[in-house]
Order: sequence, then C-alpha cells, then structure tokens
Amino acid sequence: MSRKLARVLEKIEYAGATPTLRQIRRGIEKESLRVDANGMLSQLPHPPGLGSPLTHPSITTDYSEALLEFITPVKRSVAGVLNELEKTHRFTYQHLHQERLWVTSMPCIVHGDDSIPIARYGSSNIGQMKHFYRVGLGSRYGRLMQAIAGIHYNFSLSDDFWSHWQEIQGNTLPIAGYRSESYLGLVRNFYRHTWLVAYLFGASPAVCRSFVEGKKHQLEPFGQSSYYLPYATSLRMSDLGYRSTAQEQVDFSLDNLNDYVEALRKATETPHTPYKEIGVKVDNVYRQLNHNLLQIENEYYAPVRPKRVARSGEKPSHALRDRGIEYIEVRCLDLDPFSPVGIDQHTICFLDLLLLYCLFDDSPPLSKQGIREINHNLQKVVLEGRRPELKRLEGNRQTLTEEGGRLLDEFVDLATLLDGTESTAYRDALRYQRSKLSNPENTPSARTLRMMEEHDGSFFEFAMAQSIEHAQFFLRYPLTPTDVIAFNTLAADSIARQKDIEASDKISFDRFLGNYFAQ
Repeated sequence: MSRKLARVLEKIEYAGATPTLRQIRRGIEKESLRVDANGMLSQLPHPPGLGSPLTHPSITTDYSEALLEFITPVKRSVAGVLNELEKTHRFTYQHLHQERLWVTSMPCIVHGDDSIPIARYGSSNIGQMKHFYRVGLGSRYGRLMQAIAGIHYNFSLSDDFWSHWQEIQGNTLPIAGYRSESYLGLVRNFYRHTWLVAYLFGASPAVCRSFVEGKKHQLEPFGQSSYYLPYATSLRMSDLGYRSTAQEQVDFSLDNLNDYVEALRKATETPHTPYKEIGVKVDNVYRQLNHNLLQIENEYYAPVRPKRVARSGEKPSHALRDRGIEYIEVRCLDLDPFSPVGIDQHTICFLDLLLLYCLFDDSPPLSKQGIREINHNLQKVVLEGRRPELKRLEGNRQTLTEEGGRLLDEFVDLATLLDGTESTAYRDALRYQRSKLSNPENTPSARTLRMMEEHDGSFFEFAMAQSIEHAQFFLRYPLTPTDVIAFNTLAADSIARQKDIEASDKISFDRFLGNYFAQ
C-alpha cells in the first residue's frame, strides 16, 4: 500500500470517521432487452402492468420500447440494493408472459434498425421530448448501437463523511465546492483505471452475426453464426459499441466543475455539419431535437460522469452548476450474464474499493493528450485485454495483469477497514478479482467464450440458455403479497401521474422545446 493511502486511512481511523466511510450510498440502473420466446427482439409495447415508463420511479425504458431499465432506490447496504433489483425483476417477470430478459449486453437477434422500436412516453410535452431525443440518437448513431445494454453504478458518500474528511484535510472551502472538487479528482483517477474495469468485468467478447451484418469490422468468425476477437473483454466499449467520433470534438475538462459544465453547455449549442444534413423538423416531424454536437447533456458518452439529480424541467448542467456534484455514475459495466440481475456482490464491493482509492489518491489534472492516451489504452484492453504478456502502455515493464495485481495490493488495508470485524465481503471481493488477474480464464469474457463453445459456437444459443435459466430463477420464487401490492400501487400511481402531466400541458411542443433550450 502507498504511504499516502496508509496515512489517509490512519487519519480517518484517528478522527473516528471510519463508520461514516462505511456509509456508502449506492444505486443501480440496469438495462435489459425484452425478447420473444424465439429470442427475437420484442416488437410489443411496454407491458402495461409495469406502469408508465415516463413516471415510474423504478421501471422505465431506455432507448427502445424493448429496452427495459430498472432503477433501484439509493441504499446503504450491498445486500439491500441487490434485493431491490431482484424484486423488480420478479415483478417484471409476472408481466412478461412469453417474453424474457436478454442477459447479455450485446443484442441478438436483430434485423436492422427498423426492427428496433423507439421508446414512447405518451402525448405530454416532456414525453414527446424524451421520444424525439431517442429518434435523434437513432438518426445520428443508428438504432443498433442504442440497443446495447449495460449497468450503471451510482456511488456517493454521506454528508457526515464529507464533514469529517474536510476537517481532516484542513480545507476551508464551502462544503458543496469541496465535495465537487473531491469528486472530480475521483473521476479523473477513475478514467486512469477504466482499463482495469474493462478487464475484470468485460463480458462481451463476441456478438451475434446479425449485429455486424453489413458493417466493416475486424472481428473473426466463431462457429457458424457469431463473431469475436480471441482476447477481447468488452466489445460494448469498442468502436462497435458506445463510442462517438463526433463527441471526440467536444473539449471536456475534468479539472474543475465550472469548465466541465461550460463544456457541456457549449456542446449542446455548437452546430455539427453532419447533423445539420439530417434536418431537425422535416415534413412537420422531428428527426432530432437540434443539430448540435449534443442534443441534450445526457447524450454525452463517458465511462464515468459526475451527476446531480435535476429538478423537473431543469438542465443537468444547471443542477451541477448551482448545487454541485451529488454522486458519481459509473457507466462502463457490461451486464454479467452469469448473475441473474446482471451484477453481483463481488463486483459492487470491488467498485467501492476502486472508487474510494480514486478519491484518496493524488489526482493531477488531465491534459487532452492524457485523455487521448487513456482512451487509446482502454481500446487496447477491450480488444485484446487477455492477450498473454500484453502491456497496457508502450514501454511498460509490467504486463497488464502484473500492473493490475500491484494496484489491487493497494486496496488490501482499505478492504480490511471497510469490512471491520463483522464482515469479509470486501476482502473476498478483492481475492475474487485477483484470481482473474492471476488466471485470465476466470474473467467473464473468457467464461463467455467457453460457454459459447459448449453451445455449438453460438453466441445466440449461449445467451438464450442463460436467459431461460435466469427467467426460471425469477419465476421459481414469486414476490410476497405485500411486495406485489407495493409494485402494483407504484404502477397504478405512475399511470395516473402520466395522465395528470398530459392534462396539465398548456403550450405546444415547439414552444416547450424552445423554453427548455432557452434556460
């Protein structure tokens, strides 16, 4: 362990702040495609028994009408957040009938953009904005990219911890400013270590043939109906997945909050010629919300983002500017096809360790060249991370796995401190991730390829078998009557709220959109 981290932990213990450090607040946003009994992408509308995707607090849709998104409440225990996610899956399965949730990040089987229905949110102005924003995403990047699913992990520390930590540091900034400055340091360091997340948790080394039909790619055939790269970890994070060359023109700074917010604002107001050619409103129908680099701030793709819950109608950038960073959103996680809910306790505990390490470690500014190098090295890991003797950086003496092992060594005392005397969860998580570095065959990407071999070399057959197995898991143990009543109430309330919103609209959609962008 570095001397700096050792001193940090000593100061936290000496100040009696260890209990507040353990008060991590966490939430999960988990996407899953609905597929029919044959594994085809569902063409049915959002199941009405699940409520309104516009207003439901925990069950909505992302890009596609078929792409469900589950959002947990914020919880202080790992078991608590996983339990919420599991209950939401069980309730959802009661309303899917012959459909299932696809367990992998990469979709299958799709028949081009027209087979991917765009999500709808009713007739209200805000509902139309959400829909036409997604129309714009399809116009810009293609619908297929938007059908890729993932996990977002939301992480924050308690107000009590921040009070202790600021006092320990002897900092005199207003608390909101200090917290934002510290979270941005965390984000910069997380960028530096994103490669490790891709290696340890990447679970998309292969795709269905239908996903790359008609595309230029460097993938190799795997069996009769799949493509892959032999040492890939996360094709979802490659050029085939969530990457945008247009967004690389955006000059984002992570060195201070004002510059970050200003970059977001500028990107939403800077015209982009290829998007101009698409048109905004053509034949009285919106093709996108505007022709700027970003339609809205949420369009910005990043492996990690500083966030603040925005008020109704408020721009996310304004929420950040006015009230500071509230939590960190980790966005680079593939769905774990071996976990029924797509993520497990080991993953969450390790992410906690990594995020805290990123907070406590020195975090110098990130130059544009530094960000380019980070992105270059991340692409090396997502495409060939399990290659024997791979070195992440040119000229490195250490292999990638050696570098990862040394980084995990830094976490040992932090894991011990978080566990205390009543748990071994963090130390267990550390041991589990270490096994992936000592033997790459233990990574989920390698396990996926082995399982594909057992299913005649078919990505589809592997993913379908896992989807069926997980569906049976959720259907085997139904919710308690109390939980059923609670979920049904949420669904009914959400439908009523959508109707209230639609009834309260007094201006046209064009004017509503103009007012939003005029903020």
